[in-house]
Amino acid sequence: MHASYDVVIVGGGHNGLVAAAYLARAGRRVLVLERLASTGGAAVSTRAFTGVDARLSRYSYLVSLLPRKITEELGLRFAVRRRRISSYTPSGAGGLLVDAQDAGRTREQFVRLTGSDRDFEAWQRFYAMTQRVAERVFPTLTEPLPGRAELERRIDDRAAWEALFERPVGEAVEASFADDTVRGVVLTDALIGTFSHAHDPSLRQNRCFLYHVIGGGTGDWDVPIGGMGAFTDALADAARAAGAEIVTRAEVTGLATDGVRAEVTLADGRAVGARDVLVNAAPYTLAGLLGEERPERPEGAQLKVNMLLRRLPRLRDTAVDPREAFAGTFHIAESYRQLQTAYEQAAAGRLPDAPPSEIYCHSLTDPSILAPELAAQGMHTLTLFGLHAPARLFAQDPAGAREALLKATLAQLDAVLAEPLADCLALDADGRPCLEAKSPLDLEREVGLPGGHIFHRDLSWPYRPGGAADDPADGVTSATGVWGVGTAHANVYLCGAGAVRGGGVSGVPGHNAAMAVLEKAR
Repeated sequence: MHASYDVVIVGGGHNGLVAAAYLARAGRRVLVLERLASTGGAAVSTRAFTGVDARLSRYSYLVSLLPRKITEELGLRFAVRRRRISSYTPSGAGGLLVDAQDAGRTREQFVRLTGSDRDFEAWQRFYAMTQRVAERVFPTLTEPLPGRAELERRIDDRAAWEALFERPVGEAVEASFADDTVRGVVLTDALIGTFSHAHDPSLRQNRCFLYHVIGGGTGDWDVPIGGMGAFTDALADAARAAGAEIVTRAEVTGLATDGVRAEVTLADGRAVGARDVLVNAAPYTLAGLLGEERPERPEGAQLKVNMLLRRLPRLRDTAVDPREAFAGTFHIAESYRQLQTAYEQAAAGRLPDAPPSEIYCHSLTDPSILAPELAAQGMHTLTLFGLHAPARLFAQDPAGAREALLKATLAQLDAVLAEPLADCLALDADGRPCLEAKSPLDLEREVGLPGGHIFHRDLSWPYRPGGAADDPADGVTSATGVWGVGTAHANVYLCGAGAVRGGGVSGVPGHNAAMAVLEKAR
């Protein structure tokens, strides 16, 4: 054994870096091992196009679940900016623009779409309910894991608890809203990165919806200033400043433990010892490192497309400025019925005829990711996230299926534009259009997400597993269980998105794994 540390962290993504910073600041000797050439994992900024100085958030791209507590406690020089426009959804000859700062204008938009303000009033009531839940649930994410009954008491709203935690969220959507387009806008938050449908009895769509509406206690999805890489660069700096050692190009191939001491084996044959090991990778990956039987392989279900445009395209809906439409979340083929049809087609093993997706323009809110000369020319980025694209669809012909899905997805966008998107794409230094697409299989190969699942596995409820009788105790007495980061091994912890209360760019599982280690040592 060449070296020994208090803590070895496998994976230098944002959660691993959060854990490293906390533990090193507490005086632990910490080693972070990262397989890739740089830290950040899926939360990075990249100059994706040859010879073009535009730093795109290549994989993850918006921030909601990151607690201010983490940025303040670690002294991070990092900020986010709120988007005034929440969303724009084209429908027929018009559309629906939701202005987060002007309720009167948004009411007019609902009337324009539906002919009345009934769904606007329902919208106000529904999201007032989700905000009340967010205000009560979000602070618990960096506290010891509550029991189910304890969390229900904190929410203190039986109707909200039933709608979000007990019944398929489609029931609440259908009871609240009449218009098909409005229903679709609401439902999309239940489907981002989750292959499911409105009435899925497993409630995986409810868990996805919950995490999308509780962020920051408001549900806002904000733009990271400087791109996502600004966040992970700040974390790496904080971890190093606290004394953590970070080694890149260091692929971990094995992990052995007796519950007291652990040994981590690298691809080059080196071995490193530690009292505790934190794994910033999926539970599926961890089982492989331990040589244990793997759980069911996760399956991602998204298409990620990054673009650089010479200019924003004009819309068929001439009543809406493209600078507003693309500044928020631009919904494509995401009516309630379209989402269900696309799910059914994908579940049957075929590419959806009308692939649903959503788009936003980072550079409208934060032009700092563009070189000044690009911004002066009126160039802009576009980020597209496609839904209902499960990994199984790419198994037989990965490149062909990706290109076919990309073509169908962009055709849906072109259908609501007044000019082809291709006419607006910038060209790289080699004369190629500035557009790249990533399927779940691409995410697996490039950033190690099994099956391309962006949450490492299906999201979990933010409470201790068990029934309503789990309060005040459910038999979980160890620090690992209390924080939702434990494994079957007393000194091995999950610190990534696959932990309880993981998923998204949050730093929460990294914080919680660090707290579990420090609590155990008291």
